[in-house]
Amino acid sequence: MTSLNGPALRATVFIGEDDRYHHRPLYTEIVHRAHAAGLAGASVVRGCEGFGASSRIHTSRLVSLSEDLPVIVIIVDEPAKVRAFLPQLEELVQEGLVVVDEVEVVRYVGRHAGEDRGAERGGV
Repeated sequence: MTSLNGPALRATVFIGEDDRYHHRPLYTEIVHRAHAAGLAGASVVRGCEGFGASSRIHTSRLVSLSEDLPVIVIIVDEPAKVRAFLPQLEELVQEGLVVVDEVEVVRYVGRHAGEDRGAERGGV
């Protein structure tokens, strides 16, 4: 099990859900590359409204504008590992925003491969 505690970096990538890398969703490519690079974790969050450099507002409230909603990919790990991954983000993100900020990891706990998640919560 991976251990992460104390000072870390968070890379946050703001892109659109329609952004692609070789016919694959860009957020999927980023997550898979982060995994292959051995980073501690990556999460994708789909936004309900936002705008970026294009100044066009994307929202889920209007059917006609519900395409290309904002997507945020968040990666947290040791500073050296995140910095080593930045060239891949530079290659992948043609339109969007990549920011890096210092964070403190207070708790990072996973489960061993094959462990039943329901058993942790007292479920079946």
